[in-house]
Amino acid sequence: MWKAMRGRMSALRRGMRTDNGMTTSEYAMGTIAACAFAAVLYKIVTSGTVSGALEAVIGKALDAQF
Repeated sequence: MWKAMRGRMSALRRGMRTDNGMTTSEYAMGTIAACAFAAVLYKIVTSGTVSGALEAVIGKALDAQF
């Protein structure tokens, strides 16, 4: 009895380890999420406040005395 149960558990563990990657629907959802995140990040970076702050940081870096 224990030997049969051990065999079934071993087969179950082998079956669980064969997940090699994402399915097509998971790739699609991941791509959509990445595109949405990129769009939000683009809007934030190109906003006036953030753009002004980045220009100030770059301006200070270029005006630095060596």
